[in-house]
Amino acid sequence: MRLTFYIFTTYFFIPLFTLANGDTTTIPLNRQVFHDKIIAQQKRADKADGRIDGLIKVSTNPEINLQVTDAIFRKINVLRNDIEINAQLATNNDKIRYLRYVEYLVRDFTNNWRSHKIEPALAPLLVDNFADIMYANLRGESMATLIQNVPYEVGLINSQIFDENPGYKESQKILFLKFCKLYPDKILAYIGPYVNEPFADSLVIAAFINNPSQLYSYAQAVGSPQGRLIRRNNDVRVKTIVALSNVQRALFYFPFLDDLIKGRQTIETIAKYAGSSDKTYDSVGYFKLLVRTEENYYPRLVAGDTPVAMIGSDGLIDMLKRKAVQHFIKPINDLHESPNPAVRFRAIEPLSAEDLYYMMVFGENDIYTSSYKYAFDRMMQKMGPVPHGDSLLMTLNFDHFKKFIKMAAEYNKLDVFLKSMPAGESETLMQAFVSNLEKTGSLEDAVDVADAYGSIANPVLQKSMLNNVEANEQRCLKDNNEHGSKIYNLLRIIFLSSDEKNGIDLSKEIGIPPVFTVNYNYLADDSGRIIEQVFFYGDKDGKQSYNSYLTSFPRSDWQITQKKEWIEIKSIKGKPIWIFANLPLDNETDKDADAQKDLINYLEAIGLKPSIVIHRGHSYHLPYTIQQLSENAKIIMLGSCGGYQNLKTILKFAPEAHIISTKQTGAMDVNKPIIDALDNTLRNGENIDWRQMWAGLTNYFNKTSRETRETFEDYIPPQKNLGALLIKAYSRGGEVVQ
Repeated sequence: MRLTFYIFTTYFFIPLFTLANGDTTTIPLNRQVFHDKIIAQQKRADKADGRIDGLIKVSTNPEINLQVTDAIFRKINVLRNDIEINAQLATNNDKIRYLRYVEYLVRDFTNNWRSHKIEPALAPLLVDNFADIMYANLRGESMATLIQNVPYEVGLINSQIFDENPGYKESQKILFLKFCKLYPDKILAYIGPYVNEPFADSLVIAAFINNPSQLYSYAQAVGSPQGRLIRRNNDVRVKTIVALSNVQRALFYFPFLDDLIKGRQTIETIAKYAGSSDKTYDSVGYFKLLVRTEENYYPRLVAGDTPVAMIGSDGLIDMLKRKAVQHFIKPINDLHESPNPAVRFRAIEPLSAEDLYYMMVFGENDIYTSSYKYAFDRMMQKMGPVPHGDSLLMTLNFDHFKKFIKMAAEYNKLDVFLKSMPAGESETLMQAFVSNLEKTGSLEDAVDVADAYGSIANPVLQKSMLNNVEANEQRCLKDNNEHGSKIYNLLRIIFLSSDEKNGIDLSKEIGIPPVFTVNYNYLADDSGRIIEQVFFYGDKDGKQSYNSYLTSFPRSDWQITQKKEWIEIKSIKGKPIWIFANLPLDNETDKDADAQKDLINYLEAIGLKPSIVIHRGHSYHLPYTIQQLSENAKIIMLGSCGGYQNLKTILKFAPEAHIISTKQTGAMDVNKPIIDALDNTLRNGENIDWRQMWAGLTNYFNKTSRETRETFEDYIPPQKNLGALLIKAYSRGGEVVQ
């Protein structure tokens, strides 16, 4: 099938087009070069998936791949032919101009696909819309209606190509309104040219609803177009923002904006805690005020009455997260080496059980394992001599309880919490944990359920969760709830796949690779080699990491060749493992960045696509590694601080990846054993079983120092990222998941 398709598509590369009536169109020599440029862009699009084979693979869905390939090859060649024979293009220059338009179209598609600015499955619509605009342009007609009828990404590319069309200015307004719907947080940044348009005032309200605090800085700029636009608005909510723009430390007041608008609180009552400066700021009192406000707001949120500034940047939830980390989690994390709990945990001593609960759930991505365990125990103590977890949750209206349950499972504290409740109540709680996942606007709760299951070791609790999932699946099927049925069906399959005895093949069942194992052949290329790329950075720690990394490759097992900007490490025993690591050259002059770029270009030029990518360096280097990730990456190791917080971003770049990350400090003495276990398992020709590998690593680190062991405990293996697996599986159905 692949060979047949290759021959079929290659046919369209020839510079002679056969017409329906049997005639042919011969391309004049003076325009051949412009056709060649289009063909070069087609080949570039073909190569973007790692193979030049006449099939543009953008998805695991073969039908989508065929449609995209058809659009970029056949439909583009039809356009080339139509330009050559179109009588309206009377001169040579006319035909050249439109051939260039086609070249730009294929070029911009590939560029936007590779930079993740367009879903590649939109290629057929992109080309069809281009054709419609081309013919409208030839007739002298506006393209505005055609731009209105397509997604923003499609309209943006085509409108930029046809920037001389009479409907260009109108199209820009249309695209701006589409942009505002997609990115309401950027409305005010880009509204300047449109402040006098009829829709401008309504966009200010849209910007406010999405994030009230974004109006704040613009309102302060009184003389700017945005400032004048905001200040002329008569909405009481916007007027309150304008008033706050004259208050010191105004952002401290935004979480309470709803109460301020409705007169439930005043600036003066909040100022007692916010203070006028850092010296007069009461961090504990302010956090407790945030907690009390969350307790009051949450029942309204559940009832569909979302408070104005509960969600969004600088809103209540955002501020709770930031202050939980700033004032409590970071101080106790930073003292993780202190052996004295009284010293290390002094910051959280004034907090109540409710305060600690919110501190933990809102600090999920930042809290260290040891920090969480102490804070959890302290929360239980604060509930009194005989703690009742059910009473705590009822006091909090079960706010974020699914996140809390998920974290308790992850840190092996769930059994402790459930035992603080009557047996019937604990079973009811776990039923509620799994129930009604279809009623939220996102997959967040379902992701928490999946992650919790991946962390639970108690087989009785696992069985109970599986039973609850199956019962909810049947309920949704009975109610003809397609969304709910899909969620619970995926959860059931994922849960069952965790036990090898069930023989669940995730690839067959839901079209995604298994999460608990990685087959050697899945990682290998057509020649049976596994290609691995390691990113190093040229600061002091990067150079130390590089030197430590090299000790993992004894010359008896590995051949090491150093190039000008990188090193090549190839196994000489066992299976062929080829590792490429850039040298940690000086980062102050960006020589390390140049080495990474040159290595990527070299690998691409010789047709090698890394299926394993390892990041070694501080967390502030990680975004640069992520931007350079290959979509072919199947295993990604993040050996940097806080890599766990970047999982969703990474999955956008490498959707098939199994990710190893850490919530805490990335450490050489932890990274090295993990990488060694990975490389040597594959060199021995064995498949990766994350459960077995992690069990072996756990035994190893249990024999190390307390500090090293606790650092390892904050590394999250792929099999505990079941939530990421659920997101990928759900998205395969064509729905975008937030």
